Amino acid sequence: MKIGTKANLAREELLSSAVPVELLAELFDHAPDVTFFVKDRQGRYLAVNHSLVERCGLRRKEELMGLSALELFPGDLGSRPSHQDMTVLRTGRPIHDCLELHWYSPRRAGWCLTTKLPWRDRQGKIIGLVGISRDVRSPEDKSDIPLALAEALNHFEKNLAEPTSPALLAKSSGMSPARFARLIKRLYRLSPIQLMTKTRISAASSLLRETQQSVAEIALACGYYDHSAFTRAFRAVTGQTPTEFRKFEGKP
Repeated sequence: MKIGTKANLAREELLSSAVPVELLAELFDHAPDVTFFVKDRQGRYLAVNHSLVERCGLRRKEELMGLSALELFPGDLGSRPSHQDMTVLRTGRPIHDCLELHWYSPRRAGWCLTTKLPWRDRQGKIIGLVGISRDVRSPEDKSDIPLALAEALNHFEKNLAEPTSPALLAKSSGMSPARFARLIKRLYRLSPIQLMTKTRISAASSLLRETQQSVAEIALACGYYDHSAFTRAFRAVTGQTPTEFRKFEGKP
């Protein structure tokens, strides 16, 4: 029997024995920087890893089973993941590396890249979805960041009100846009636009928590010259408007 034929037979054998979702969840229990979940057609949890349980402030996986995002997270915090779920389940279109500011218990914010894929049966019918959210972290070894890039990013962080773009940041770093994008992806696991959004929204959330500045003033300070654009950008990654975020943060 040819090697290719043996490989095909082995593949068919694996596909014919469906991998239990519990086994996948157990595998992801060993990836503490990743949350893993499987949901049914109604967006209810069927399987999760321990990281997701802990970040929800719970103790056992069973406490999540059968719940939807709307039931698990309060108010608008549950609306965004629920809308994502229903879009994937309805259209079959996956979501890849969506930048989000998630809330972990108790009231701790953390940046993630979320991916959700439709889960289909052998006939191609969508029966649920599978997803992960990966923590976004800064490079541990700062020596990996070229000096010119570090200076350009530092200037950007301290002068968010100045108009800029990935192309201008690349130029300030002495790089071509393509090389700049590759380096940012390698160091931060983000695209340049995602890194800029994360920097702006992080600064805005701090100002909303720590100052009495108006939303319009914070928008301008963080580089948004239109109040509506700021609100849309903020809600896209947090699930809340700036005003809702400030009220939520102010609760005991």
